[in-house]
Amino acid sequence: MTHHQEDAELVVRVQRGERAAFDVLVLRYQQKVMNLVLRYVRDRSEAEDVTQEAFLKAYRALPTFRGESAFYTWLYRIAINTAKNSLVANKRRSLDYELDALEGSSHGLPEALRDQETPERLALSEEIRGTVSAAMAALPADLRTAIVLREIDGLSYEEIASTMDCPVGTVRSRIFRARDAIDRQLRPLFSAGLGRGLE
Repeated sequence: MTHHQEDAELVVRVQRGERAAFDVLVLRYQQKVMNLVLRYVRDRSEAEDVTQEAFLKAYRALPTFRGESAFYTWLYRIAINTAKNSLVANKRRSLDYELDALEGSSHGLPEALRDQETPERLALSEEIRGTVSAAMAALPADLRTAIVLREIDGLSYEEIASTMDCPVGTVRSRIFRARDAIDRQLRPLFSAGLGRGLE
């Protein structure tokens, strides 16, 4: 039985009144939801509160869940909305994103920068990390959410479309625009780094 099928079975059990079945879903997704919320909410204790609130909202809404999307994409949507509401309520800015979180994407460090940890390379690496963080923070919320769900959470385009409640084509466009914006910020750094002999 797949995770999706197990989740669907657990959801049915919760809808029949089995609270313990929801506890299983919480245990299964608590860390993933917490990691997602931490990308929006800086303070860890606040992120824990938002995570708890997201699960509470999900529990209350489960009687109306029809299974048209996977449970976790539905839960992610609730978590993202809860985190955004928390940011608005507290008039906070979204957190900085670590370059390491984009490992494996087109924005990873070039091979040459990973080979040797010279002071020049370490300085450039820190500069790149800061540039990516600033570029991510400057993205509009819809672009930032799409790129985070794709590059950091590893969701498929279809799952992101379900989570963000928009067509797959819109998701592809948002991710393209987000990557382009980040690339434009990084290009001068890579040019400068290569110019300093970091080839």
